[in-house]
Amino acid sequence: METLTAITSFVRNPHYRDQRRKALDRLDIDTIDAPIVPLIDDLARLPCCFTLQSCYGHFLYKGQEDCNNVEALPISAAISRVEYRIAYVALCLQNSDLGESLFQDLSGLASTNPEYIQFGCAEWFWKMQVNSYALQVEPERFKTKDRIVVDYQEALHIEKVRNEFFNELGRMIENHPVDNKSY
Repeated sequence: METLTAITSFVRNPHYRDQRRKALDRLDIDTIDAPIVPLIDDLARLPCCFTLQSCYGHFLYKGQEDCNNVEALPISAAISRVEYRIAYVALCLQNSDLGESLFQDLSGLASTNPEYIQFGCAEWFWKMQVNSYALQVEPERFKTKDRIVVDYQEALHIEKVRNEFFNELGRMIENHPVDNKSY
């Protein structure tokens, strides 16, 4: 599946509030990867966005075939190749000053490590929901893929970037106004 395409400009969306309410009503925290539950919960409190999908990013290798694995990669000389399923957060942003501010911050987060963090659109998300954007952790050379195979050393690096990415995204969210009434 091709995951990331070029940024598309905001468009008018008079149904945003209703779409957000419906998305929050459908949000099932129990289906979110445990390490990012607090982050997704915090995003749900931002009135200028709602989450469409997310993934913590999973590493599979010989002896670890669980596609929902959230454990850290072990230190092992026996692992040579690792399948990585991308870490990402796909959001619908409100076409507003608050939405634009969040857009700028998300774009800025990606610019901190463009070799491994990208911000863009996914055409299939946009067709479903206008003003949708994705922030992902993926080697730039594979930015349009949702799963890749890399050598073990690069997988360790991706894991480090992913962990820092989610920590920084959490800190960034703290700087945006929340709406505790809506969630």
